Order: sequence, then C-alpha cells, then structure tokens
Amino acid sequence: MADLLNLTLGFSPCPNDTFMFDALVNGRINTTGINFHVEYDDVESLNRRAINHELDISKISFAVYDKIKSEYELLTSGSALGNGVGPLLISKNIFFDPEKQIKSVAIPGKNTTAYYLFKIFYPELTTVKEMVFSDIENAVLDGHADAGVIIHENRFTYEAKGLVKISDLGDLWQKKTGEPIPLGGIVIRRNLSALTKQRVNNLLRESIKYAFANPEASSNYVKSHAQEMSDEVRKKHIQLYVNEFSLDLGMKGRAAILKFLGYELNRKKSKEPEVFIE
Repeated sequence: MADLLNLTLGFSPCPNDTFMFDALVNGRINTTGINFHVEYDDVESLNRRAINHELDISKISFAVYDKIKSEYELLTSGSALGNGVGPLLISKNIFFDPEKQIKSVAIPGKNTTAYYLFKIFYPELTTVKEMVFSDIENAVLDGHADAGVIIHENRFTYEAKGLVKISDLGDLWQKKTGEPIPLGGIVIRRNLSALTKQRVNNLLRESIKYAFANPEASSNYVKSHAQEMSDEVRKKHIQLYVNEFSLDLGMKGRAAILKFLGYELNRKKSKEPEVFIE
C-alpha cells in the first residue's frame, strides 16, 4: 500500500475559494493517496506565506508570482480571472482630481493584484496604509484614509455604507490592454513530483466541476467561512469570481497572465518612493 502524501493547502475563506474547493476538502470527490491539510488566510497573508515558502499549495495574487516562481509553479485550475471583476478605488468623498486631492490610501497589501493595478493607474499616490481587506471600508469611513482599494465581497457592500466609487481598476486594465484581469491563482511547490503536481491540478479541476454541477452542495461550508454577508452577496461573489478560467486557464488565460506579469517592466515609474504606513 502506497504511503499517504500529506500536503498543506492554503486558500482564503472567501466564497469563491470555499465554493471551488468544497468538494476537495469535504470528501465529495476521491482524493485517495493525498491528505490535504487546509489553512485559511486572507490573500495578503497567503502571499507572504508563499514568499516564505510555508505551504505546499496556495492561493496567491498574480502580482506576487515573480517573487515566488523559483519555488512554486502555477497550476492551470483554481484561478480567478475575468471581465468586470477588478478592485475598486473608493472614498466617502467625490474627488475631481484624485491624484492631487487624495493624501492617503488604504490597500489590502503591497503584494496584492489590487495594489499592483493601483500603482499603474495612480502612480502619484504613494502614501498608502496596509490593512486586512475587510477593514478598508471602515478605515475610509472613519477618516483613517482618504480613499481605499477594495476587493472581494466589498464590491457589493461599499455603496450601502455611503461610499462612492472613484474608479474600477479592473475596467481600466481591460480598456488599456484588452485582456481579462488576472487576480489570483493556485501555485504548488516545484520540488514535488510531476505526478503529484498533475494529480493535484486534476483534483482541483474535479472539485470545481463538482461545484458547478452541484451549486448548493457547498452552501453551508461557504456560509460558515464567509465574512458577514447575505446569501445574495455570497452568490454574487461566486458568480463574479468563478468561471471558465477557474476550471482551466486555457490559452486566453495564460496570455492574459503573461501580459499582466510583463506590464510592470514597461510601466511609468512613480516620481516619489512608496511610503508604507505601519
């Protein structure tokens, strides 16, 4: 009898991830031979853990991939790409000249795709404050930052809290490049065997296929890990971030990621150094 392979798997407690990986985690598909030890964390914490090589398999922001590619490779299943799914720059005030009027911006982490896009489109706004993504709305409302870059389910909640959209960074990216916006993907340690990497990729794809075929099967699991949000918001979140690219990147998804990763080399550099507020 073959030895059981134990692998650590990190992903966020957000509805898109728990929806995709419910079948894998909760025994709805056959994972014989591999025991997945699941660890839940917010996206920036997962990025930092990948930089430190802590997990065998992990969800990451595509913006951090260049920093970890010597140790990890990208799987073709489990990613989040799409149209109209980008981070939003929001505030409680309307700014007619954001780059001159905004003095500080709350961001969900300097390794996130959200911050990568923010730097591209707002290179003059260099004073930022890192915080957990779920704290950004309140930080802006309380005046701790003039504006904030929000991700995940906050796309659906900011207006109800009296905040206004300055711009959709994903929409700006698509207009500039004509490509879907790559948000996050699943990486696996390079030093694992080719057979193991293929097996994990196949299991992720099988889990997502199961989720699409049985959308209500994961509802309790998704709800138990979600931030405070309604059933409607959870469903909108899943519909927005889980699509055909999640099943398999395909040629279009790969091309979009390569375009995204290469853009940083050619973009206009900020005139001032970045100032991170602890």
